[in-house]
Amino acid sequence: MTDQDARRPPASIDETITLLREQDYLAGRGLATVIFLALRMQRPLFLEGEAGVGKTEIAKALAKGLNRPLIRLQCYEGLDVASAVYEWNYPAQMLDIRLSEASGLEDRERLEANLYSERHLIRRPVLQALARQGEAAPVFLIDELDRTDEAFEAFLLEVLSDFQVTIPELGTIRAAEPPIVIITTNRTREIHDALKRRCLYHWVDYPDAAQELAILKRKVPQAGEALSRQVVAYVQKLRTVDLFKNPGIAETIDWATALTELDRLALDPETISDTLGTLLKYQDDIARIRGGEGGALLAEVKADLLAAG
Repeated sequence: MTDQDARRPPASIDETITLLREQDYLAGRGLATVIFLALRMQRPLFLEGEAGVGKTEIAKALAKGLNRPLIRLQCYEGLDVASAVYEWNYPAQMLDIRLSEASGLEDRERLEANLYSERHLIRRPVLQALARQGEAAPVFLIDELDRTDEAFEAFLLEVLSDFQVTIPELGTIRAAEPPIVIITTNRTREIHDALKRRCLYHWVDYPDAAQELAILKRKVPQAGEALSRQVVAYVQKLRTVDLFKNPGIAETIDWATALTELDRLALDPETISDTLGTLLKYQDDIARIRGGEGGALLAEVKADLLAAG
């Protein structure tokens, strides 16, 4: 991909909303504003919210809308520099040593320079995001940062402050153009203030009924109007119940898709019971809704929709 292939960042908040909508991501004005500012100010964007509200999809929509590469660092417990930034190709280095010994090469400095050269460097996501030469800056997604530990957070400070990393054998590698950095967290633990200060912040919440209905119409256009309204109203009610894990937008889409595959035109207690596995992902939650609360919620939904006309 060349710089000419990349689309320029949006020039206004309205353009940002349009760019995301073109990728089927419906963003409210608050979210579009902070995305626009992050692009203009070249600051990382820190997105916090419950799992399943669409944080990761924002990075995907931006990458697709701006025609930029998406580089994703999926965080997990125990993530270290070798997995996130770089490591040396040890087998290739050992092969070079053996070949040098076989050929009688005794120049130690030359051998060492060859061993720690670019051709033996394995670039992991952080280095890939910073070291793109002559190409459009990528969208760099640091996904679920809260799964890592504080030591990795501390390492990221240099990356997010100066868009550079230091490799002892090669020196400092600095991004020619800062990548578009999107950081997500499900808030399973608090992220240190030092990292947050380097970012613009936005809490991504569950959508309201009108926005979720609009999303569903885009993502599952084959679902009928009545079914879509019932699905959204039911999910909205379900999120007010004290569940272990509330259904996210992805689960709403999956449920509506499953219902259309079953040729359902409206919700009924039996269908809800049979398809709860597409909406809820914990047995205790499924048992609770299937055990009686599901029917009561459906009655409330139908009454509300009838009253609304």
